[in-house]
Amino acid sequence: MKKLDLRKDYKELYAAPAKRVVEVKVPRLKFIMLDGEIEPGGTPSTSESFAEAMMAMYGVAYTLKFTSKLRERNPIDYPVMAMEGLWWVKSGRFSFESKEPWSYTLMMVQPAHITPAMFRRAVEQVRAKRGGSPVLARLRLEWFSEGRCIQIMHVGPYADEPRTLALMDEYMHKHGLRFRGKHHEIYMGDPRRVKPERLKTLLRHAVERDS
Repeated sequence: MKKLDLRKDYKELYAAPAKRVVEVKVPRLKFIMLDGEIEPGGTPSTSESFAEAMMAMYGVAYTLKFTSKLRERNPIDYPVMAMEGLWWVKSGRFSFESKEPWSYTLMMVQPAHITPAMFRRAVEQVRAKRGGSPVLARLRLEWFSEGRCIQIMHVGPYADEPRTLALMDEYMHKHGLRFRGKHHEIYMGDPRRVKPERLKTLLRHAVERDS
């Protein structure tokens, strides 16, 4: 059986120091994606719809992994990658202080051999096991490219991210860069198992030269 080491292949993209900002070039990658919005007054940790979206993403991701691993012809095993999230508000750039509802796109990297047909079958398998959740109908398989980005590892509670984001803003100002795209978080730790002060979240921002 062939084994893919996605974490090793993309090591530079999913590792960063906690005390300084680094630049990376993010290539075109294949993702499972799901769009949604946190209910007014809610947060990712309190939103039932967000929890349902996370469950749907993990369910399809693990189903795809085992489908690939157990198929008769050309079986391929690979690790399920970290959950990622793009965040924004409708009026503009995402801010923790914003009173607007937070919109998101959940994402999980998939190996290139995962096809639309495999994805559709995985969604139907999860639907058969868990019932007809409307969330499953919103899942999609799509290529996504960020290009030039800066990133840093935030260690601590999600609510403390602004202090780390300030380092990213300082780096952009110093190097003549400006933010483009959406606020990107990659969840390297599980909040259900890790104490808040030890949580690791990779923060990434797509950037371009500030003209």
